Amino acid sequence: MNLATRLLIALAGLSGALGVALSAAAAHITGGNLTTAAQFLLFHAPGLLALAALIATGALHPTVAQVAGYILVLGLVLFCGDLSRRAFAGISLFPRAAPTGGILLMLGWVLVAVSALLRVRG
Repeated sequence: MNLATRLLIALAGLSGALGVALSAAAAHITGGNLTTAAQFLLFHAPGLLALAALIATGALHPTVAQVAGYILVLGLVLFCGDLSRRAFAGISLFPRAAPTGGILLMLGWVLVAVSALLRVRG
């Protein structure tokens, strides 16, 4: 894969990280917890499928990209789980669960970017 394509994937990863940060800020401003959780799950599902496809084609550094994917999943569980439980039961999963999940989501997307920039051994 050429540098231009790797850079494009890296920028997509950074876009994902910034999207998480802005969505979290919007949830705090508008209070739309359940909507935010639903959107995060729906938006990350194709991203995770694409990540798996990019790993399978050898476009990304496989170890870093797989770690990124599992960090994204854990972030979704914590972030969306906390927002959903707050919406339905009025209580959180545990203190700081949503911010921890959000930070993991941002970290996961940054690792996707890193996995695109690392050389894949062939």
